Amino acid sequence: MQGLPPLSDAFENWISWLRHEKKVSPHTLEAYERDVRDFLSFITGHIAKEPDLQNLEALRAADFRAYLAYRRNEGLSASSLRRVLSSIRSFYKRQERDEYIHNPYLKTIRTPKAGVKLPRPISAQDTRNLLDSIQETTEPHWIQNRDAAVLTLLYGCGLRIGEALSLNYGDIPTSDILTLVGKGNKERMVPVLPAVREALNLYTNQCPYPLTGKGPLFVGRRGKRLSARVIQLKMQSLRRNLNLPETATPHALRHSFATHLLEGGGDLRSIQELLGHASLSSTQRYTDLDMEKLLAVYDKAHPKT
Repeated sequence: MQGLPPLSDAFENWISWLRHEKKVSPHTLEAYERDVRDFLSFITGHIAKEPDLQNLEALRAADFRAYLAYRRNEGLSASSLRRVLSSIRSFYKRQERDEYIHNPYLKTIRTPKAGVKLPRPISAQDTRNLLDSIQETTEPHWIQNRDAAVLTLLYGCGLRIGEALSLNYGDIPTSDILTLVGKGNKERMVPVLPAVREALNLYTNQCPYPLTGKGPLFVGRRGKRLSARVIQLKMQSLRRNLNLPETATPHALRHSFATHLLEGGGDLRSIQELLGHASLSSTQRYTDLDMEKLLAVYDKAHPKT
């Protein structure tokens, strides 16, 4: 173990290593630097003096846990705590590589588990408003009808955006069932509502490009297969006009499909099949959402709350 440099020098060397050798993004560099500065500030209060490298080597698992608990109490999410721990580990890793210090206790700290994000569907009324408002744009009629057909398909059949845009013209359902290949090359069948068929017919009848059996069903302005980005930007424009939250994305229409079915009495197994989920646990997130809604109503309405 060689002579220890001042902590400030070790810190600057670490920053330089991240920037020039690891070539982390400016955003990551800023976050890592902030995380370790915050950690050192906490340790200063924790040991009642400004730490040096020797002090950092002497920290035990309980000291690291105390810092994570402190940040958790400040309201940091599990994912942010994961990044904080990663930043601290990166700093220590560099000091070990330089053979300045070695702290085995840091490696024993469990990484906080990221919380499960609940789906954020759009309400039934907002979904109706959103689909109706497509025709109010200044785009050519065939593009208005194309966008309406895509979004109606996402909501009416619960498709992922990638699944909808990978459909070929020959995949248009001739009955009430649409067969498609979804995630993991798994084939599934979904029922098609009359409103979806009507939206598809309106679009295909007005599309100025020839649509052929093995060619794309949805095309862009130049007649090539439509990009998901076009639909994402359309949703961004619509949600701003309607003052909807940022979570109102094309994928939120799939969440809305599942949530509204569940609210209407649909059973979980059927919804799992319709969504093409390999595991029932993925579909059960919607029941968590339903419970969250019930608890919100309870908190608002129950006289004892």
